[in-house]
Amino acid sequence: MVSFKPSSVVPPLTRPQLAEARRVRAAELFEQGRSGAEIARMLDVSQESVRRWRRVWEEGGADGLRRRPASGRPPKLDDAQVEQVRAALEQGAQAHGFEADLWTLERVGLVVERVTGVTLSRASVWRLLTGRLGWSLQRPERRAVERDESEIARWIAHEWPRIKKGR
Repeated sequence: MVSFKPSSVVPPLTRPQLAEARRVRAAELFEQGRSGAEIARMLDVSQESVRRWRRVWEEGGADGLRRRPASGRPPKLDDAQVEQVRAALEQGAQAHGFEADLWTLERVGLVVERVTGVTLSRASVWRLLTGRLGWSLQRPERRAVERDESEIARWIAHEWPRIKKGR
């Protein structure tokens, strides 16, 4: 079984965010009157990219160099629904009637459907967890229920040295 939990690390900028930041920086450098070659060196890009960005900047200003909203079908869950799902998941799996306190894609999908009335595919549940909620995959350690830590410690301290010596 696989579980998911919130990631405590702030995610780094995505590639599209980094690319946008580079283009916006180029717009600032255009306004300063820097040459294309100089901007290309400073931003570590090709001069052709700088020429293309300059044409866009001259036509639409710095806003023309910003990212546009993704085209295509809008997400099935709006931001308010995502926050409802987040709150429900943070209560834990047992609070939703599951035996173990582990989240699986199937379990999360059931909770999403109960909370929002929206049915998501496994792939959409994965994108919701990792993309919109920032959760990461966690795999539980596999340990026998019968495991006796004190007996293991005793064996390592007393039996293993005797076996290793060959007595």
